Amino acid sequence: MVRAVRFSRFGGPSVLAYEPVDDVATPAGRIRVRVEAAGLNVYDTKRREGREGDVRFPAGNGSEFAGVVEELGEGATGFSAGQPVLGRAYFRSQADAVRVKPEEIVARPAALPVEVAGGLDVAGRTAAELVRFAGIGPADTVLVSAAAGGVGSVVVQLARLAGATVLGTAGDRNADFLESVGVLRVPYGPELAERVRRAAPGPVTAVLDLHGRETIEAGLALGVAPSRIVTLADRPAAEELGTAALPSGPADSADLARVASLVAAGEVVLPIDRVFPVEDVVAAYEHFEGRHLRGKVVLRF
Repeated sequence: MVRAVRFSRFGGPSVLAYEPVDDVATPAGRIRVRVEAAGLNVYDTKRREGREGDVRFPAGNGSEFAGVVEELGEGATGFSAGQPVLGRAYFRSQADAVRVKPEEIVARPAALPVEVAGGLDVAGRTAAELVRFAGIGPADTVLVSAAAGGVGSVVVQLARLAGATVLGTAGDRNADFLESVGVLRVPYGPELAERVRRAAPGPVTAVLDLHGRETIEAGLALGVAPSRIVTLADRPAAEELGTAALPSGPADSADLARVASLVAAGEVVLPIDRVFPVEDVVAAYEHFEGRHLRGKVVLRF
């Protein structure tokens, strides 16, 4: 029997169910992967609540995973049965098995724990895209909001690897983590710009926003050029205020492979806040949606 996490109406985590689904043959050009771990992301919540995307019921859930190749459909190349991989399967990754295109997965380094690999695709690729799009380099002092979250924790480290000085907004419980990766922590909340100004060793030159309008407004108050205030979290605010938003585009597996190698080598850390068995998917999303996290929440199959 094959099961998958699905929902048949909009609502909170309680609408999710890990239930039997049809197990069809692997189509030509696709690769069947047995899923071992799958990460949770903010978009999952928005989609399940009916705030994002075109959803048809019953709807699959989740977009990133790690697992082992089980079968190659006719014409699929680049991988072999038994090979550990990680990657993406949009809106269907939380399942016992997924069928993906070869370009949607990359080889999983042997030193990369499966729980970390299962939560890496969205955070790793998005962080790499954001740092590259903003042109972060050694001359920059960068403010990153939600700096200890799933994406933010990788963003701050990639920005540091690019040579930048990095300030990150986070709560008290994440202060030690940010310090451990060389980031100056700034508490979030009202009067953010003034706290950043006091903490920064020099003028802030770029803002990478993973939280929302408050960070964008702080960047403008700090005198950052609007083109270098880049948001992932609040496109309407960026449009209204004349700042930038990370453009949508095709997923880049090369970015994922690079970040996976950095994590496997210990040069980047992806914190795992908590791992839940897939049978406890409702509790996993209640935890995910109910508090400020450090890193990723992951389902284990």
